[in-house]
Amino acid sequence: MHDTSASSPAGDAPHLAGFTVGVTAARRADELGTLLKRRGATVLHAPALRIVQLADDSELLAATKELIERAPDIVVATTAIGFRGWIEAADGWGYGEELIRCLRGVELLARGPKVKGAVRAAGLTEDWSPSSESMAEVLDRLLGEGVAGRRVALQLHGEPLPGFVEALRAGGAEVVLVPVYRWLPPEDITPVDRLLDATVGRGVDALTFTSAPAAASLLARAEERGMTAELLAALRHDVLAACVGSVTALPLQSLGVDTVQPERFRLGPLVQLLCRELPGRARVLRVAGRRVEIRGQAVLVDAELRAVPPAGMALLTALARRPGWVVARAELLRALPGAGTDEHAVESAMARLRTALGAPKLIQTVVKRGYRLAIDPAEGSK
Repeated sequence: MHDTSASSPAGDAPHLAGFTVGVTAARRADELGTLLKRRGATVLHAPALRIVQLADDSELLAATKELIERAPDIVVATTAIGFRGWIEAADGWGYGEELIRCLRGVELLARGPKVKGAVRAAGLTEDWSPSSESMAEVLDRLLGEGVAGRRVALQLHGEPLPGFVEALRAGGAEVVLVPVYRWLPPEDITPVDRLLDATVGRGVDALTFTSAPAAASLLARAEERGMTAELLAALRHDVLAACVGSVTALPLQSLGVDTVQPERFRLGPLVQLLCRELPGRARVLRVAGRRVEIRGQAVLVDAELRAVPPAGMALLTALARRPGWVVARAELLRALPGAGTDEHAVESAMARLRTALGAPKLIQTVVKRGYRLAIDPAEGSK
C-alpha cells in the first residue's frame, strides 16, 4: 500500500529519499531509524553513548538509600521512563516498598502528563504538574513557594538541567540528585569515528540528537581526534544539526552551531521537521527540459530518484553553483574527493555522472574549456 504521508510534493519520491541522516541516539535509535527509513532516508547509526544498567548503578542505589533514610521535602520527577526505571530498580534491590512510602509523604511534582501517568502507575499522586511540560515552570513554582531550608530530590535522566540545580541551591535548598540512566562513552568507538568522518566529508546531510550528553560526547570524540574545527565547519555550513529539544541543542549552540528543533519534543515531530528542512535545502533547476533536484547524496530527475556516486555529486554540485556557466576542468578536478593532478579523472567521473543521471544531455561538454549544465533559457535569465 502506498504511504502518502511519506510522499514528496515533488512527486512520488519520499521526502527524505537521497538524503543520509546520522543518528547518535542510544535509546530508541531503532524507532528513530525506522521513521527515517520509512520516509526514504539512508541512516548511519552511531550511538554516541551507552546507558549504565539500573541494576548495576551504585550511584542510583546510594541515592535511593539516602532518601529512604532521610526523606526529602520535595521530589521532582522529570521523565516517565526515568521515574518508572527508578521504582523498578528499587524493587529489584528490595527497597521498592520503602521508596514508595517515602515518596507518599513528600510534595511530588511531575513534569508533564507522561510523568503523571508513571507516578500514578506507581500508586502515587502528584501534588502539581505544569501544563507546559517545562522545567522552567517547575523552577518558577519552587522558587515562588520558597525553598530555603528545604530538601529537594531531583530525578535526572541523563540530561543536564542547566541553571536548575544552581538556582535551587542559591535559593537555600539542599538538592539531592537521583541519577537515573547515567551515560558513558560507547564501548566500541568505531561507529562514532565513522560518523565523524562522514560528517566532515559531507557524506551525511543531517545529524540527529535526542540528548545533550550525546551531542557533548560526539564533540568530545572530535576533540580527541583533533577534528573539532572540521566538524564545526561542517555543522555550521553544510550538515543540518537537528535536536529533539532546546536542552539537547545546548552543547552545539554554545559552539556557534545553529540547530533546528520541533515544537514538540518527540521523535515523530523531529522526523517531520527533517522532512521539511532537508528538501528545502535542495537545489532545484530546470535543465534540458527536465526538473532536476540536487539532494545530498542523490538526484531527482523529473521526480525519479537517481543514485549518484560521491565523485559525481561533487561535480554536479560544482556545476550547480554556477548554473549555465562553463566550469573549467581544473576547477572540477579540485572539487573531486581526493583529487590528484590528472584532469582525465574529471572525464571519467563525468561519464559516470551522466550514466547515473540517465539523461546525458543535462551536462554539456564545452570543447577545450570544461562543462556546463544545460540550463533552460527561462531558468538562466533568473
